[in-house]
Amino acid sequence: MAITAAQVKELRERTGSGMMECKKALVETQGDIDAAIESMRQKGQAKAEKRAGKTAAEGIVALLISDDGKTGVIVEVNSETDFVSKGDEFKAFAQDIAQGIMAHDPKDLEALMSLNLSSGVVEETRKTLVAKLGENINIRRFEKVSSQTGLVASYCHGERIGVLVDISDNANAGRDVAMHIAASRPVCVGEDQVPAELLEKEKRVFEGQAKESGKPDNIIEKMIVGRMKKYLKEITLLGQSFVKNPDQTIAQFLQEASATVNAFYRFEVGEGIEKKVENFADEVMAQARGK
Repeated sequence: MAITAAQVKELRERTGSGMMECKKALVETQGDIDAAIESMRQKGQAKAEKRAGKTAAEGIVALLISDDGKTGVIVEVNSETDFVSKGDEFKAFAQDIAQGIMAHDPKDLEALMSLNLSSGVVEETRKTLVAKLGENINIRRFEKVSSQTGLVASYCHGERIGVLVDISDNANAGRDVAMHIAASRPVCVGEDQVPAELLEKEKRVFEGQAKESGKPDNIIEKMIVGRMKKYLKEITLLGQSFVKNPDQTIAQFLQEASATVNAFYRFEVGEGIEKKVENFADEVMAQARGK
């Protein structure tokens, strides 16, 4: 059966797939467009399952702030390479996810994947993109922040680092603090929020270093106390030196601005994901064998 250009065009418009893939599907289904779509969906599912084990450590961080400035969304969407993450389809998918979170407030990733957005059910759209772009794509994490007493400020460094800050009603201070957080990676706002296990871990390290000095126990204890105080300043937002003015701390900057930070979220693409290092020649051979 001859496949017409009009049939190929219609299938391309309905699936967003390439011309040759559409023509092949139409030939296999003898021109039945609905059957061709189903066949392509099944093959797309197979491709998605095949890519599922691939490490997705590239991607983008998408941010969205509500019109009233009181709610913000941050989401990390990953791909295998930065080439795919720079594409318009990938970016549109990430923004659609951010808008879905803002509108529907899913409680976790499982609920998010079940949302039916303008582009379709999130999980089905993800699988379709995997099949079309040829890479594993994951939605790794998200947060939705609503300020009860002020506004949500944001800062995005390119598309790889994103920050949301719940701050009292001072937009200029909020952006400065968000920019600082992007650069300085604080663990939490103040000392009272530092996880106990993190403090204990660092204290053991400092104790080991101090004992190697051979100094008396009373001196060692003072050394440990001093190092812990310095460590707390380094990892807390309020204790850090302000990147725009190292002569003052963030606590001092906020006091001058009559502002208070309640919470913040900082996402960086791929942080904490162990990237698999592959031999380039082996990778080429694997592709040649169709693996």
